[in-house]
Amino acid sequence: MPEERSTISEPSDGRSRCAWATGPWLTPYHDEEWSVPVHDDRSHFEHLSLEGAQAGLSWLAILRRRDAYRRAFASFDPAVVAGFGPSDVERLLEDAGIIRNRRKVESVVANAAIVLELANEHGSFAAYLWDRVDGRPVVNRWRDVADVPAKSPLSEALSTDLRRRGFRFVGPVVCYSHLQATGLVMDHVVGCFRHRELAVGAGR
Repeated sequence: MPEERSTISEPSDGRSRCAWATGPWLTPYHDEEWSVPVHDDRSHFEHLSLEGAQAGLSWLAILRRRDAYRRAFASFDPAVVAGFGPSDVERLLEDAGIIRNRRKVESVVANAAIVLELANEHGSFAAYLWDRVDGRPVVNRWRDVADVPAKSPLSEALSTDLRRRGFRFVGPVVCYSHLQATGLVMDHVVGCFRHRELAVGAGR
């Protein structure tokens, strides 16, 4: 979950939002994307890669670089990225539009190959992830952002399995951020207008 300190923000449109949803980048991300269920592999791979890139940084810093990441990593097509070689890694490390951390760049390439393995094993990478919540979003009802955890037993189990398979930069906190961002876990606080919309969509 992106950083936040209070429970609700109320921008000029009068709608109550999670407090972190402020500014020209985070507000549309919150309103249009965060916690919306994702079912395609490319989007899951993109989110997981960006969340790994965020480690030690703010989500806003990554969100501002998102278009550059998409250009650098072939729109996060795992089949293409899995074929990147050492020369591609060196090229990416010269790209000022992304975080030029060798371990993070190499992790995206390595993870792409495992995404393909999981897709072959489960029909899709998305199916592998959704199986962990029995195909339905977990809808939480947090009243205060202080109650929202940084990780959960679900994210710890996912992290353990991904790391066992060779994934990198997928600790329990990164995995929980991924579950939140892609709608497997819905963590908008109950006073946020998106909580009502997404809870109804999930049939909860």
